[in-house]
Amino acid sequence: MLVPLSWLKDYVPLPGGEPPAGSPLTSLPLPVDPAALVERLTIAGLESSGVKVFGLPVPATLRVKPEDAGIVWERDKLLVAKVLEITKHPNADSLKLVKLDLGTGEPKTVITGAENIAPGQSGMKIVLGLRGSRYFSQTKDGKKVVLTLEPKALRGIDNDAMCMSDYELGIADESEGIIILDDADPAPGTPLQDVLGEIVVELDILPNMARCLSMIGIAREVAALTGVKTTINEPKVEPVAETIDGKVSVAIADPKLCARYTATLIRNVTVGPAPRWMRSRLHYAGMRPISNAVDITNYVMLEHGQPLHAFDYDVLVTRAGGRAPTITVRPARPGETLVLLDQGAKKPEDRKATELSPENLVIADTVGPIALAGVMGGLETEVSAATKTILLESACFDFVSVRKTARQFNLFSEASTRFSRGVHPAQAGPAAVRAAQLFRDHAGGAVLAGMVDAYPAPLPPQLIDLEAADIRRLLGFDIPGAEVVRVLTALQFEVEPDGDDAWTVTTPPTRLDIQAGAADLIEELARVHGYDALKERLLPLELPDPKGNRSLELEDRVRDRLVDQGLQEVITYSLTSPEVEARLSGGGGSSVALLNPLSPERSVLRLTLLPGVLQVAKLNLEHTDSVSLYELGAVYVPKASERLPDEPRRLAVVLCGRRAGAAWDDPQGTAPAQYDFYDIKGVIESLAADLHLPGVSFSAVPSVPWLHPMRAAQLRVNGTAVGAFGELHPKAAAAFGLAERGVQVAELDLEAVLAAVPDRYGYKPFSTFPPAKRDVAVVVPADTPAETVLAEIRTAGGDLLTAATLFDVYRGTGLPDGTKSLAFALTYQAPDRTLGDKEIAKAHEKVEGRLRHVLKAQIRGKDIT
Repeated sequence: MLVPLSWLKDYVPLPGGEPPAGSPLTSLPLPVDPAALVERLTIAGLESSGVKVFGLPVPATLRVKPEDAGIVWERDKLLVAKVLEITKHPNADSLKLVKLDLGTGEPKTVITGAENIAPGQSGMKIVLGLRGSRYFSQTKDGKKVVLTLEPKALRGIDNDAMCMSDYELGIADESEGIIILDDADPAPGTPLQDVLGEIVVELDILPNMARCLSMIGIAREVAALTGVKTTINEPKVEPVAETIDGKVSVAIADPKLCARYTATLIRNVTVGPAPRWMRSRLHYAGMRPISNAVDITNYVMLEHGQPLHAFDYDVLVTRAGGRAPTITVRPARPGETLVLLDQGAKKPEDRKATELSPENLVIADTVGPIALAGVMGGLETEVSAATKTILLESACFDFVSVRKTARQFNLFSEASTRFSRGVHPAQAGPAAVRAAQLFRDHAGGAVLAGMVDAYPAPLPPQLIDLEAADIRRLLGFDIPGAEVVRVLTALQFEVEPDGDDAWTVTTPPTRLDIQAGAADLIEELARVHGYDALKERLLPLELPDPKGNRSLELEDRVRDRLVDQGLQEVITYSLTSPEVEARLSGGGGSSVALLNPLSPERSVLRLTLLPGVLQVAKLNLEHTDSVSLYELGAVYVPKASERLPDEPRRLAVVLCGRRAGAAWDDPQGTAPAQYDFYDIKGVIESLAADLHLPGVSFSAVPSVPWLHPMRAAQLRVNGTAVGAFGELHPKAAAAFGLAERGVQVAELDLEAVLAAVPDRYGYKPFSTFPPAKRDVAVVVPADTPAETVLAEIRTAGGDLLTAATLFDVYRGTGLPDGTKSLAFALTYQAPDRTLGDKEIAKAHEKVEGRLRHVLKAQIRGKDIT
């Protein structure tokens, strides 16, 4: 929100005291240090995103972007001038000669082509730039530049001054003619800095501070922060004798969608330009002045935070067949349409009707919709230059309804922003009275007595008990009772003492955010007191020993081990789409669907981690030829009997592309081989060993749609399956754009794995005696798992066998059909002695014998060549 400081000063004396002599602020009609004000508001939760300066020198303490500093209006070159006479230029029909009074006693004549003044006029005050003054102009290609005014002959007459517009002074982005000041503005010769010079603070108003989307709301914050009192007057207006009775009726279909709707009638309105002071404030606040009728409603919205809308009452009467109109707030009916204001078309006849749905709340008469509630009015009932009677709407609409409608039609405005953050119904009445007051004073309107006020269920104020002990308990320090009363009173709360160090607090009619009772009040006290002012102190008690989180600690161990093996962690979205999930499973799954997804690509919760990691792998393979990734995260498994899904944690691993480093079949790491099944198995084995998982074994995996049926395995811990790994199924690889890339994947039940990690595990001392290494190659049926052979080797080897590792798999020439050769490296070692050759040979022969007997294996080099 853009906050002009001169406007803010209408409601609160700004802090800082009188500026010292020679300060740049001496030209600003405000006793304020803007930098101090900006800093204090930011600390209190009203963060400033920038400051704009119009016409004034930038204060030394204030940080302003160069593009927001504008140009300085020199005090001796940009002045207020009074028009004495306007005549036609003798040599040009489009130019005029303007004789001006600059307060020097000698009139000055300038030439202008402005279209908003005409020969014969006099008495108005304008802004004159003298020779040497700087102003904004526009090049042919639309670029904004700064020029210096130089003397120039225009159609034979010398001219060394210029009548200025809002654009040329940097106030507005487009020109609507030269500036015509109000009659009450200062005398001729007054520097323009003293009239229109302004500092505007831009505040980022967060949803929890919605009450500050108004000048009065910000004034209350300033009053609370600085200790001064606000000067906010209750709006009043003297109505005429005629009453509103019988001239309009209001009905609300659903009080949940519209808590309050008021209607005020104003006759004899003259639609024209708003006064200059109002247009200047709207310019500085970021709104384009249109007419007094529109500008008044916008002005009151910025002042009070209550959006208003003006209807042409005579049009409503015509639509009602000459009878008093009935205004109904209701959901739109199927098939209804409405031609809205400001839909981009320059000509009203080119604007297309908007199709409405029952989700859209509308303002309607007996004929049909006339406005989208809280969002935008309709074209037919808009106020025009011919309007004489205005029906003024001041209402409170459901913030969810307004937000949905604004998003549906992409119609975001100052009004919809305020409604979508919540407007208290109690604000509707005072804002309507304030607008009626301005219509009377600046549009010649006659306000009819009375107000149609449909308020089915008035919101009662909350009574909250507040005690000093609660403040001390939540904040850790005391706030004096007088300061408690001052701060809350400045924020419009009513505070009554309730015994010693206790108060009964009544919430104001502008606060919808006070819902947690005393805690909300204490938060307000802390915010105004200043979080930066809180004093640090040590806790009076010793900190208890922190409790460890075993799951997190074990997950960190998993991360460390995987990183040690060269893998990189990724974190992918929990939200995905059914189409992406189906790439892995080959069919539709029972994912948890979102009720209101942001996009189709993020419409369901993931059932597995692998799709997200595979998508990351695909992106990375565009820049490298080797990818090794892992992710730890939750998946979401729906439960038929419960509303919320299970959220088990999983570990996913993806190896893809060229193998990084050496492997058992390429000790030098020179072959450009791709990752294979044994690489992913090695990752799993290493992780299991590091975690000291008991009873680790591998077995054939049941049918898993995302794994190659012949190149997959299952990890078991103490006989329980905890995950699967292997080569990604070719169809799944193709679906993710990873065909022929040697994709190896694993997904483990992380919770089951970590639950099996022992708290303690036995330690076996290292033997100080030399080991003996032997190899054995066995020929077994092709469908025999290597794990089966290893199990028999370990059984036969007994305590002397300390390690057994598969290092070669061979199929092909020299072997019987339907068989394969598995070669294992065996290590024999005793803890208390050096093994002799005979003892080693005996142990090795025992291993070979068991393989022959149990597995019917043939020993290569002995049973088969």
